[in-house]
Amino acid sequence: MEVQVLSFASAVLLLCAAVVSGKPMVRKERVLHDPETMRQAHEDNKSFQFDHEAFLGKDEAKTFDQLTPEESKDMLGKIVDRIDTDADGLISTTELKAWIKRAQKRYVYENVAKVWTDYDLNKDNRISWDEYKQATYGYYLANPEEFQDASDQFNFKKMLPRDERRFKTVDVNNDNVADKEEFTAFLHPEEFDHMKDIVVLETLEDIDRNSDGHVDEDEYITDMFAHEEGGPEPEWVKTEREQFSDFRDLNKDGKMDLDEIRHWIMPLDYDHALAEARHLVYESDQDKDQLLTREEILDNWNMFVGSQATNYGEDLTRNHDEL
Repeated sequence: MEVQVLSFASAVLLLCAAVVSGKPMVRKERVLHDPETMRQAHEDNKSFQFDHEAFLGKDEAKTFDQLTPEESKDMLGKIVDRIDTDADGLISTTELKAWIKRAQKRYVYENVAKVWTDYDLNKDNRISWDEYKQATYGYYLANPEEFQDASDQFNFKKMLPRDERRFKTVDVNNDNVADKEEFTAFLHPEEFDHMKDIVVLETLEDIDRNSDGHVDEDEYITDMFAHEEGGPEPEWVKTEREQFSDFRDLNKDGKMDLDEIRHWIMPLDYDHALAEARHLVYESDQDKDQLLTREEILDNWNMFVGSQATNYGEDLTRNHDEL
């Protein structure tokens, strides 16, 4: 499965293009692993779209379409054997949770491996800040005259120092060079505890349009939804306004600060892998014994090949020994 990692500058430009168009946007989730978001998605969507798209997006979730249903079931059966670590013929929530965590970790590191050579320009198996800056912003820095649009210039000027700040945060030994573990934290900061402050700060900066250091209700909504002027708001937007008032703005001052943003996007005591495992068991456990048999999993194969348990279908196309 090809996974493209957009440069941060490219990503923000794509986002700005969508906002400027004035067209309704698909609801955007910033929450890393929000239990309420997960619950509502599971309840409201019976086609397993949440399991297919929640973490990878539509394109990557289509991987399992490469196989026929029969091929998918055959490969899924082999994966079930790997998940069943105690070889008792039953899959527990604990076993499924462990497999999901393993699959997600593997995805993160494989993703970094795929783009490593794009940034390691001198092939010394390390990536310096200068190498990253050249690979990501080199054309802009060498040809600023081609970026006359004020919004383009603003975004590049904003993202470059932001990337540098993130790079310095992962560079724990302050040598201005990132090894693979540090660069993994750079590209996937949400997976590393020492990067959580950066994730929260960048979220604030993304949403805080008036740069007052807080996120008010309108900024919160605008980050998720842009509609034509005077157009009606969808029902879910009205619900989100209530969520902001009731659950996001904890101190009831009409805005979110850094601590409230952290509470929003990184709920405490919430394990997303456990939530996904419980969801899969709940949806597939026909006899309600809190355990899954091979037959129960294969009967619900369409959900599993689009879930984290199979890395959204990618595991079905792998050599069995690679798993």
